[in-house]
Amino acid sequence: MPQNDKALLSRLKEQKVEFVIIGGVCGVLHGASLVTLDLDICCRFSRENLRRLEAAVKDLRPRHRLTTNKLPLELTDELCVRLKNIYLNTDLGVLDCLGEVAGIGDYEQVLQRSVPHVMSYGEFRMLNLDALIAAKAAVGRQKDLDAIRLLQAIKEKREQQKDLF
Repeated sequence: MPQNDKALLSRLKEQKVEFVIIGGVCGVLHGASLVTLDLDICCRFSRENLRRLEAAVKDLRPRHRLTTNKLPLELTDELCVRLKNIYLNTDLGVLDCLGEVAGIGDYEQVLQRSVPHVMSYGEFRMLNLDALIAAKAAVGRQKDLDAIRLLQAIKEKREQQKDLF
């Protein structure tokens, strides 16, 4: 199924889910030419916020994508307390929800290192460029190291442009 980040983000916003865009989509929003096949967010893992997340995707046949039998997303109060991450396949694509980001910290720390980004369908928060670079360095997979090179080039270009003005 095709990835529809616009629709996923719009649904999260409509349900007032507290989240910050991270990962490859964040890199693309900063200007990197990255291929990404999912939407990664860091969100508050409170019962209330997870219930809003559940409401945002409930009609999209959300299934836990990293479980053997691809169980449907069915939250309980007890489960909300135990969850740290949620990895979903939906009818609009893959949505990975993290409670913390390597190299940055939990949702509150991620939020502090985020910036607003306005798109035609709303304003969202995303990791700032330095935080995204730090997160990718902390994970250290080859694709993250490749992304760091692109993100560093964007950072250097922005700094050069600032020096001109």
